[in-house]
Amino acid sequence: MARVNPDFVSELYKYGEKDFSACYNCGNCTAICSLSTAESSFPREMVRYTTLGLEDEIKSSLKPWQCYACGECTTDCPRQADPSELMMSLRRWLMAQYDWTGLSGLLYKSLPLSLVAFVLTLAGVLFYAMQHQFNLEHLMEVGHLFEMVAIGSVGVVILLPNIARMWYFTILKPGVKVSFVKYVKSLGELFVHMFTQKRALGCDDNQFRWFEHFILVLAYLSLLFTTVFLDWFSTESLFVHVLGYVLSGLVFIITVDFVRHRIQKKQAVTKNSQPSDWFFVVWLLLMGLTAFLVKFFQDMSWLESNKWLYIFHFTILVQWALIIVPFGKWTHFLYRSFAMYFEKLKG
Repeated sequence: MARVNPDFVSELYKYGEKDFSACYNCGNCTAICSLSTAESSFPREMVRYTTLGLEDEIKSSLKPWQCYACGECTTDCPRQADPSELMMSLRRWLMAQYDWTGLSGLLYKSLPLSLVAFVLTLAGVLFYAMQHQFNLEHLMEVGHLFEMVAIGSVGVVILLPNIARMWYFTILKPGVKVSFVKYVKSLGELFVHMFTQKRALGCDDNQFRWFEHFILVLAYLSLLFTTVFLDWFSTESLFVHVLGYVLSGLVFIITVDFVRHRIQKKQAVTKNSQPSDWFFVVWLLLMGLTAFLVKFFQDMSWLESNKWLYIFHFTILVQWALIIVPFGKWTHFLYRSFAMYFEKLKG
C-alpha cells in the first residue's frame, strides 16, 4: 500500500517550489513535453505523485532527472503552475533523500545555515594560515595536498554512499531485476551522459546552453586534473602552464555567461534561481578566476607580496570541496548521470 504524506507539498516549498497548487491537471505540460510518450505521462505523473504526497514513488522514479528544464511546459501552462520549477524542486528534494548525512536538506532549506557553513570554512582557513605565519610556500603545499585528499575522501565517504542510496531507492527497493552483465554493458551510458549530458539536446531551444555546459564540464574536469595531478602551480612544463591558463579562463568565461543568464532570468532554468544555484555558479566562477590570477601572480613574482590572493583562492577551494561538491548543486551533475545509467538498467 502506498504511503501518502499530506504535508509533502508544504515540505517541497522549502526546496524552491512556489506555484504548484495552481495546477488543475489539464495535461498541457504532457502534451507539449518532448519526453512524454504513450507509455510515460511526463511530467504529469510527477505532478500527480506530488499532489498525493507519494514520497516512495517519487524516490523510486528517475523522471525528475530526465527533465532538463527547457521550460516549454511552464510557457504553455494556462495556470502558471510552473511544472519546470516543480521538477527542479523535486530534484533538490531527492538530493536531500540520497544524502546519508542529512546536511544537503538542511543547507537547501536554510540560507542562514549555508552562510554559517561558508563563514566557518573561511575562519578555518584563516586560523590555519595564522598558525603558520602566512607562509606562502607551506600554504600552497597544503592546498595541493588538500585537493588530493578532498577528492578521495569526499568521493568515498559521502558521494559513493549517496549513489548507493539512490541505487537502492530506484533499483533495489522497487525489485528491478538486473543481471551483472547488464550492469557492465550499460556503463557506457553513465560515462556518455556524465561527459556530454546529451539528453539535453532533446530540448528544442537548448542547443547553445548544452554546448556551454559541455565545454564547462570538460574544462572543469581538465583543470582539476591539471592542478591536482600535473601540479600546475609548481610545474616547469610550458605545456601545463598554457593548458592551465586556457582551462581556468574557459571556466571563468562560461560561468560569467551563466551568471548573466541568472541575472536576466530570461530562460526557464534561470527564472527561479535558489541560493544553491547561485552558490554553485558563483563559486565555480571564483575557482576559475582565482586559479588564473594565482598562477599569473606567481609567474610575475608578485604572489609573495600578495599572499591574500592565494588565501582567498584556498578558501574558495575549501568551500567548494567541503560544501558545494558533497552537499550542493554540484551533485546534480552526478545524480543525473547515474539516473541515465539506472534508466538504461531498467530497460
